[in-house]
Amino acid sequence: MKDKFERHKQPWTAAEIDKLHTLTKKGMALKAIAKALTRSEESVKARAKADGLSIARLH
Repeated sequence: MKDKFERHKQPWTAAEIDKLHTLTKKGMALKAIAKALTRSEESVKARAKADGLSIARLH
């Protein structure tokens, strides 16, 4: 069952963007980053791509 996100289409705050950059540098997985930011995986993935960040993939 998927978690429901109440914050549909909310703009990213500067604090969220900073946290996203920090978490991607630490090598966290997409799912963990999405949960930490309380955003959908798709939203996190799109923002990371827009900022030129790469998210670690778990093998």
